[in-house]
Amino acid sequence: MSDQGGGDSTQTAAPVTAPGGAPEPASRPGRSGLGEPSAETIRTGGEEVFAALAERYRHELRVHLYRMLGSFTDAEDLVQETLLKAWRRRETFEGRAGFRAWLYRIATNTALDFLGGPARNREVALAVDSAGSPVSSALAEVSWLQPYPDRLLDLAAPGTGEPHTAAIARETVELAFLAVIQHLPPRQRAVLILRDIAGWSAQETADALDMTVASVKSALQRARTTLRGRLPERRSEWGAATEPSAAERSLLRRYMAASRDADLSALALLLREDARQAMPPHRLVFDGRDAILDLWRPVLEGDTAWGEWRSVPYAVNRQPAAVSYVRRAGETLFTAVNVDVLTVVDGLIAEITTFDPGLLPGIAPTLAE
Repeated sequence: MSDQGGGDSTQTAAPVTAPGGAPEPASRPGRSGLGEPSAETIRTGGEEVFAALAERYRHELRVHLYRMLGSFTDAEDLVQETLLKAWRRRETFEGRAGFRAWLYRIATNTALDFLGGPARNREVALAVDSAGSPVSSALAEVSWLQPYPDRLLDLAAPGTGEPHTAAIARETVELAFLAVIQHLPPRQRAVLILRDIAGWSAQETADALDMTVASVKSALQRARTTLRGRLPERRSEWGAATEPSAAERSLLRRYMAASRDADLSALALLLREDARQAMPPHRLVFDGRDAILDLWRPVLEGDTAWGEWRSVPYAVNRQPAAVSYVRRAGETLFTAVNVDVLTVVDGLIAEITTFDPGLLPGIAPTLAE
């Protein structure tokens, strides 16, 4: 696919509404707040100049690719591939839509090529509950879903003096949203992300994806319909939150205390009756408060208990999370065993998504007492 920048467009993009219902500032493809380099600079400035200019956009490109792929690991790999492709194809840069837009175009098409190839099994498969019955759960059905640490999301936000166009609002990186858009065909997903999150016009999106404007509009309509049917209505109440609320952090502390104290009664008070726990990549859902308590009981109580539990607060995908550690009998150190990401609704836990701690960069494998 061509990676050349899109056509000239003098139309000013209006604020768009992200799929959660909260407005996220539109981001004109050619504007970054950093000053656009000239085409001549990109083509002839040399490797060090090019690398310095491209590096400005590494973090936001990684978030863009993460939305496309649902996997932090794959996004990290493909952002590197994107920048390498851009360097090799620098002579094709014409500067019409801007350097940033050109990089986004290369990144998006790199993701589409990846999704169309054999590199990863991307089949969405039906999940089952603890009784083995089929259950619909986007979080469990997307086996490649991985979390994205907030501290790295923050690196993609605008710096001092830059326009507030790159802020990472919760409704565009929250796990439920990421899981649902993985159900979209890749090109629909790309259209949705470029139009409703990046704020690109239909013409700019069509240029980037080698589509017609009519096909872009059709793809966007179909994608929005899918999201409306699968995303919870509660998301419209979040606004543009960029970190867990004080109430969510308080609930997280109580959640960590319940596991530390092996107190299933305390845990039960924190869970909605219809709460779910999903464990990507296992496509397994524990459906309902009782099923979650039955899952926890043998690891916290009695002869089957794993050992002494400790947790530390964490934040991923703009949601409260906890990294859990266990010190088993006869051991001296606590070893990380999982990362629980909480979805809170009306003051109670509605969903727990449990990941392997090895998926998170910077998580220490052991914890001192």
